[in-house]
Amino acid sequence: MKSEYGAATFSTRPDVRQGGFWHLVAALSLFVALYLATFFVAGYVTAAADAYFGQWVSLLSVCAATIGTIGILEHGLWPLGLFVRPALAVRETLFGCGAAVLLIGAADGLVLLTTRLRHVAGNGFPWFELLAVFLPAVFHEELLFRGYPFQKIWRTHRLGAVLFSSVVFAALHAGNNAVSLLAMANLFFAGILLALAYARYERLWFPIGIHLGWNLLSGPILGYNVSGYVSGATVLRTIGRGSPWLTGGMFGIEGSVWIVVVELAGIALLLPRKVVDPSVSGLVD
Repeated sequence: MKSEYGAATFSTRPDVRQGGFWHLVAALSLFVALYLATFFVAGYVTAAADAYFGQWVSLLSVCAATIGTIGILEHGLWPLGLFVRPALAVRETLFGCGAAVLLIGAADGLVLLTTRLRHVAGNGFPWFELLAVFLPAVFHEELLFRGYPFQKIWRTHRLGAVLFSSVVFAALHAGNNAVSLLAMANLFFAGILLALAYARYERLWFPIGIHLGWNLLSGPILGYNVSGYVSGATVLRTIGRGSPWLTGGMFGIEGSVWIVVVELAGIALLLPRKVVDPSVSGLVD
């Protein structure tokens, strides 16, 4: 049966139990192998050419792993949730960006109310970093954490897919600058929020919108660090003082306890939409 929105090569919905446990292990193993192989080869080539862009290398790697694994193990047939009508993609992306603005805006307001931080004029928007860092990072992470590997587990055990992807999402940020236990908890909840955003429509554009809006508003616009990353330019700067558990410290607003509050609120709004028995192949809206 063809998908209403998907390209023909991603049109067939595989059965939830397709291939069983060992097929799942093989799929995840092949995906990781292709990802790492592409990452090391592309990283070596670009570094040798003195033109290394880490986030673009990561995005290339996850694209190669996704296409390769689906082509080899799924016969090219997988509803990834990326190839949809442009109008639908734009609408869900903007919806996600709007949700992120509400969540980060609320957290920022709570930080300003409970600390001595304030915003002042910055030195502009980092357009080069938007293309070199923020855009490829968002697409890379959504394809890696909400793309084929997550979806493959999701078809067998939905709660397991959400929890496993969220743990890995947080763990792979553990080496970021100024990370804390609170920041790790926030990243885990962010993983759950984004997983439920995928589950809302079983497409990637809604979580892509949340992720992009979240990063751009908290970093390049409001002037916080983004998961420890410091933008070269920001529309506003954040100055003043406050306890790191309230402000997020050098990790950025994602290290603040207020992010826990807004993430749990977002999770609560998304959670009721997809509570189904994982043994049932149909989805309940």
